[in-house]
Amino acid sequence: MKSQNPKPTQWQLFRIWASIGLQSFGGGASTTFLIQRAFIEKHRCLTIEEFTHLWNLCILTPGINLVALTVLIGKKLGGTWGIVVSLVGMLLPSAAITCLLAAIFKQVEHLAAVQAILRGVIPATGGIMLLVGLNFALPLIRRGYKEGILYLFASSILIIACT
Repeated sequence: MKSQNPKPTQWQLFRIWASIGLQSFGGGASTTFLIQRAFIEKHRCLTIEEFTHLWNLCILTPGINLVALTVLIGKKLGGTWGIVVSLVGMLLPSAAITCLLAAIFKQVEHLAAVQAILRGVIPATGGIMLLVGLNFALPLIRRGYKEGILYLFASSILIIACT
C-alpha cells in the first residue's frame, strides 16, 4: 500500500521532525508514537506498513533505533537532503531542551514536587509503550482475521511471545 499524500518539501520535513523533537519525552516509546502519528495519521506521508518495514530495519541494526528511523524516513521522503533536514529537525530541539532541563534539574532536584513528578513519569511511559505496541500489533491482527482463524491464532501466539 502506498502513502496517500505527496512527499513533503524539505522545509515541511524539517518542521515535522522539529515538532516531534520538541514534543518527545520519555524515551523511545513516546517518540515512536509521535513519529507514527505525524507521518501516518496527520501528514499521511507513510502507511503503517511502510512505517513498520522501516522500523523493523532499524531494530535489526546496531545503534540508536530512532536516529536510524529518522534517517530512513528522511531518505524515503526527501533523499540525501531529507536525511540532513530530518536529523537536524529531530535532534536540535531535543538537544537544546535536554541541556536546558539538565541545568534546571540540577537546581531543583531535591524538591518534593520534582520527586513526585519523576515517580509519575514511569507509569506514563509504560502506558505509551503499550499504545505503541498495540499500534504495531493491530495491522497483524487485522490481517490474521482476514486470512483465517489459523493465521490469526499463529499471529496472536507470535504477538504474545514477543510481548
